[in-house]
Amino acid sequence: MNDKIRVRFAPSPTGYLHVGGLRTALYNYLFACKNDGTFILRIEDTDRKRYVEGAVESLLNTLDIVGIHHDEGPVYQSERTELYQKYARKLLDDGNAYKCFCTQDDLEKMRGEQRANNRDVRYDGRCRHLTEKEVQKNIEAGNPYVIRAKIPQEDSVSFDDVIRGEIKFAWKMVEDQVLIKSDGYPTYHLACVVDDHEMGITHIIRGEEWVTSCPKHIFLYRSFGWDEPVYAHLPLLLNPDKSKLSKRQGDVAVEDFLKKGYLPEALVNYVALLGWNPGDDREMFSIDELQKEFSLARIGKAGAVFDLEKLKWMNGLYIRQLPTEILAEKLKTYFIEAKIDISDEGKYLKVINFAKERINLLPEIIEQSEMFYRDLDLSKADHSIIRDETSKQMFQYWIDELSANAEPDSEFVSTLVKKTTEKLGVKGKKLYFPLRLALYGKEHGPNIPQLIAILGQDESIKRFEQLLEL
Repeated sequence: MNDKIRVRFAPSPTGYLHVGGLRTALYNYLFACKNDGTFILRIEDTDRKRYVEGAVESLLNTLDIVGIHHDEGPVYQSERTELYQKYARKLLDDGNAYKCFCTQDDLEKMRGEQRANNRDVRYDGRCRHLTEKEVQKNIEAGNPYVIRAKIPQEDSVSFDDVIRGEIKFAWKMVEDQVLIKSDGYPTYHLACVVDDHEMGITHIIRGEEWVTSCPKHIFLYRSFGWDEPVYAHLPLLLNPDKSKLSKRQGDVAVEDFLKKGYLPEALVNYVALLGWNPGDDREMFSIDELQKEFSLARIGKAGAVFDLEKLKWMNGLYIRQLPTEILAEKLKTYFIEAKIDISDEGKYLKVINFAKERINLLPEIIEQSEMFYRDLDLSKADHSIIRDETSKQMFQYWIDELSANAEPDSEFVSTLVKKTTEKLGVKGKKLYFPLRLALYGKEHGPNIPQLIAILGQDESIKRFEQLLEL
């Protein structure tokens, strides 16, 4: 085996990148970075029936957005079919594989009988006993065939998993796996083993669902006389009800989360903690910090619950940590789509600085910002507050005071609040509720100096005048 660590992420182009796939890619990437190794991207596209046009481009774009960059690749298995066929022929020559001529009808009938008799449904190996003469007769008749692995019938196989320890399977529980399909394309099992060997993969880090495939792969490694890699099978991702995370329960595609306003950095940070822990209470990690801290030894066996509320919370923290100027640039498209004029750069930055403290997803910015750009909707407000004679006096007083001051800064506004109490005798709710309703459209919210700092002198005066008209 190579001294230098080499790992791979090997998705099939059958759709968008699942968050489980993101975690697999991330853990491989972090393990390579931590150990000065090589991270390879391989596209397992030999199942042409499930191939989705554009899936590869989407995958590459998504990995780039979240900051997972491969050192080699992408390598496409569909371009390496001759290599797999060469190795399949070697298995045939060495007696470790055989040609199977069973038709689809034969297989369906066999499975039906197995179900009827409460037996395990698997290929029963009927073609492994064909003589050379029978094989040749089928070929001459033009009968299509697949190539199957000739799995041992007795004893067992065991292997060590970094996360799960020793795992053991009885050979009789392992099916004679198809290696080459009748169309000449390899199945996943042959192609991945050949590629892992040819690419010098030292560690295979993948989901728990692949544990049962290990005996098939180990059989191939040993049949070829190759060194076996180190295995690390990651725990399942679960819904809050402990069922396996799936599309039926909601979004699972990374692209969906990005479209909904989750920051790539927050998504990566959260996914990194689904199964792995740093050994302390820390929850916030940059990609660079994850590279330094990550280790396979701290991955647990138990399934990890994907908690959407926890992800939202973490996304909110990341939003608030972003410099206002950078966040403002990211958010411009939402204002453009909402047809809000943000040409006043100074006001726009003040709005973003205010609103980012109140959102967990990027699209929520409009709900927390539009009151500074559009006429206020007071249809649900308590109009008795607005019609109150003291409120009217207060609105007029603020119009006069703001108009008389060229630049009403926060200190001026804070002083004006105190002067209002002294002059009109109002305080508490009777002071703050009318002012906020006039400036913000809600009785509860930010302090008055902050609101006027965002709105500016002219807009603040205009809003007080509009309420006087009511």
